[in-house]
Amino acid sequence: MFFRSRDKRSTLSLALQGGGAHGAFTWGVLDALLEDGRLDFTGISGTSAGAMNATMLAHGLLQGGRDGAREALASFWQAVASSAPLLNAGANIRSGHPATGLKLMLYWAQMLSPRQLNPLNVNPLRDILASLVDFERLRTDCPLKLFIAATNANTGRLRLFRSHELSVDCVLASACLPTFHHTVEIDGEPYWDGAFSANPAVFPLVYECDASDILLVLLSPMSHGKTPRSAEEIRRRAQELAFKSTFLREMHSLAQARTHAARTVLPLNRLERRLTRTHLHMIADDALMSRLAAESKMTTSQPFLEMLRDQGRSRAHDWLESHYRAIGRRSSVDIATVFL
Repeated sequence: MFFRSRDKRSTLSLALQGGGAHGAFTWGVLDALLEDGRLDFTGISGTSAGAMNATMLAHGLLQGGRDGAREALASFWQAVASSAPLLNAGANIRSGHPATGLKLMLYWAQMLSPRQLNPLNVNPLRDILASLVDFERLRTDCPLKLFIAATNANTGRLRLFRSHELSVDCVLASACLPTFHHTVEIDGEPYWDGAFSANPAVFPLVYECDASDILLVLLSPMSHGKTPRSAEEIRRRAQELAFKSTFLREMHSLAQARTHAARTVLPLNRLERRLTRTHLHMIADDALMSRLAAESKMTTSQPFLEMLRDQGRSRAHDWLESHYRAIGRRSSVDIATVFL
């Protein structure tokens, strides 16, 4: 790829989970990996906020290599922080607990449909993406394989938009929360948030990308703490579990398939060879994500996003220090233990 140097570096693919404003954690992870400079990326699968990060990373690499990617990611998240200053004034920096203005918006979002609450379909993300990303060039010259997940609102089926299909609408569809945003229509089909069907989709990285290593950057904690009691707590937990269940099922299937391929006594076919040489890695921060307020995924105040970025950078540095040498040799996370 054009952004490689003459030095031999490790290659991997990225699976970026969605999580609203928590995606700033992934921004920090990517920033640290790009700054480190020892990794090349062959493919990225992203959902919701993960789709935003994937798009900005690809655009930045195309425009200016690693430094361009770091700049593109920073520009995106800074624009997000600047898009609703009044709603986020007074938000708690540590927990992301929303300010009064955002609380009111979240309340009315439970009572009114997006068309009632936002009849003009105002979406700051559309303006941010349109102003920052050259989608026409990205469709023709994308430096890696992109897989952006959205969910067909009428069938529940996963729709993966690939590099040559990218548009503002594709990325917005991946992040379309139906309680807040108007349904996104593409080629006559309605789409909602990709997390309903894949958060993120890992299989295209296994079957369609050259790199044998896949790094999962996760935003949803493995355990959500105490059992919810109130109606509001139950509603939020139900959505969190719905957004995580598809990913857990895919990890379960992948773990079983890898175990089966490793135990076979017959010559391995192409798929089995691919499965046995796939190495999985993970960067996450369950302690951080577990202590954040449930509504903090909607908190986009700059101090909160920068806190998440810094935590992501820290976790990425820890992972590089502990597991960089495993790339190309072995998995640094046992998905059967973590996800099953």
